[in-house]
Amino acid sequence: MFIYYGIALLIIALDQWTKWLVLKNMELGERISVIDPYLGWLSHRNRGAAWGMLEGQMWLFAIITVAVIIGILYYFHKHANGQPLFQLSLMVLLGGAVGNFIDRMLRGEVVDFVDVLIPVINYDFPIFNVADAALTIGVVLMIIYIIYDEKQQKKKVS
Repeated sequence: MFIYYGIALLIIALDQWTKWLVLKNMELGERISVIDPYLGWLSHRNRGAAWGMLEGQMWLFAIITVAVIIGILYYFHKHANGQPLFQLSLMVLLGGAVGNFIDRMLRGEVVDFVDVLIPVINYDFPIFNVADAALTIGVVLMIIYIIYDEKQQKKKVS
């Protein structure tokens, strides 16, 4: 169980460290090209949720995030025991949720910096950070777990 909490802590630490690097070394709006024009570091602040929705509603984000964290911890301890993929997905989600929660509570905004242009469709993906990536990966892992678990349940019934 502690290894999973370690994963969440690693995500939080990596998220906060990368954001600190951006705050310390880049001006707001500054872009450093990594693979021009497809990947770069762009110092950006987000006062809302995903893609800037509900900007300035920190009280709402605080309530929702605390509820999500409680839910994750509940499921981790009550339903995920002995199911490594479920445990992993929950702790990756926890790391992402806490990473952005720290920003919102300490700064009143989330530091975003990963700027991606998807070449084939020429889509400038919304700027994100390590916590956002962890949330996305956690959701994908959860979907994989749910599909796998459903198949296992059907096999048991057959």
